[in-house]
Amino acid sequence: MVFPTDSNVIVGMDRADDAGVYKITDDIAIIQTVDFFTPIVDDPYWFGQIAAANALSDVYAMGGVPKTAMNIVGFPLKDMDISVLRQILQGGLEKMKEAGVFLVGGHSVEDKELKYGLSVTGLIHPDRILTKKALKLGDRLILTKPLGTGIINTAIKGGLASSEIIDNVTHLMAALNKDAAEIMQDFPVHACTDITGFGLLGHLAEMVVDSEFGVEIQTGRIPFLPEAVEYAAMGLLPAGLYKNREFREAMVDISPSVDPFIQDILFDPQTSGGLLICVDRASADDLLDTLKEKGMDKTEIIGDVWPEPKGRIVVN
Repeated sequence: MVFPTDSNVIVGMDRADDAGVYKITDDIAIIQTVDFFTPIVDDPYWFGQIAAANALSDVYAMGGVPKTAMNIVGFPLKDMDISVLRQILQGGLEKMKEAGVFLVGGHSVEDKELKYGLSVTGLIHPDRILTKKALKLGDRLILTKPLGTGIINTAIKGGLASSEIIDNVTHLMAALNKDAAEIMQDFPVHACTDITGFGLLGHLAEMVVDSEFGVEIQTGRIPFLPEAVEYAAMGLLPAGLYKNREFREAMVDISPSVDPFIQDILFDPQTSGGLLICVDRASADDLLDTLKEKGMDKTEIIGDVWPEPKGRIVVN
């Protein structure tokens, strides 16, 4: 399929990335993205918060600043009280205010299944766009949020998670990537993506596939929610995890020493996960320290970019 384009489309349909980018002037480009999903927590307000944070994250991953948003709603009007929708929209609006984003409109349809999300527009200088495909030899990989939300959400749906665990994972998913995106602007970051539905290895695969580099990650450095291992051992794995593994396992070399349940977490589909930042090796420790000082205490350096094996991920 051939998509129409023009010379001002900097990031478009010709490659998989977190958002589209269109050049307006020599100094301004707009970032456009859209994301919505069905509820992953029972509380409508927090569902709104999480869905908004998730949609905004794509702009942060591109190195931009989100400016405006439009609501996207599917609502079962005949089966659910309208007060539920009000709480969802309130949660989303407060998250947008936290991000400094202005709600300028939206669209709703009556739907048998509840859905909510945002279409987001952001700004960036055309020369400062971060894409997935700009890895450089020797770069280090920094992950800003722990993994395991998909597995824990599966446990929540099964009624097996405590109120404390539910509260912790809810606040984690609702946390913006705003601070991390602002901090990385002061460092020689070459590439970035956010970790969402394809899981860590799925999104990392998008960065290295057909590239001149390979990536090695160290599982001992990867931050994850400790309850996720417990639930994975119980077999509480989301369907998306199996799909992620099936799609990308052919380009991943996993050491036999890596615990099977840790392997599960690496493919676990995340909701509103952290940023995966590819930064110059000489600046990696300073960036890590700055992120931690800002309160992102689970942030860790998890891997490196090497010349071999090209287009593959090595997991040790």
